[in-house]
Amino acid sequence: MFQFISDAMAQEGGSSMTESPFFSMVPFIIIFVVFYFLLIRPQQKKQKAHQNMLNELKKGDQIVTNGGIHGTVYKLGDSVITIEIADKVKIQLDRPQIARIIDSSSHSN
Repeated sequence: MFQFISDAMAQEGGSSMTESPFFSMVPFIIIFVVFYFLLIRPQQKKQKAHQNMLNELKKGDQIVTNGGIHGTVYKLGDSVITIEIADKVKIQLDRPQIARIIDSSSHSN
């Protein structure tokens, strides 16, 4: 009995209509749109916000690095920033390694 069903399906499958190439691309287009709005666009917004934060840095800002080091901006360069992490202890790091600026009103020592 199962053989008759599979034979009938095999005969039916050969006489199907041909699909338009556009309709076969629709699932891929939908997947790309979903990926764009769920992954690509939020990441671009986050990168833009981080770049704006780096551009607004000024001497005296309290910051946290990606490594978790807290410090105060001592000197600004184009690509390197010097921060003071303790009295007379200064380190240099690349500008993109700054994770965030600490709001001075919420920062407690």
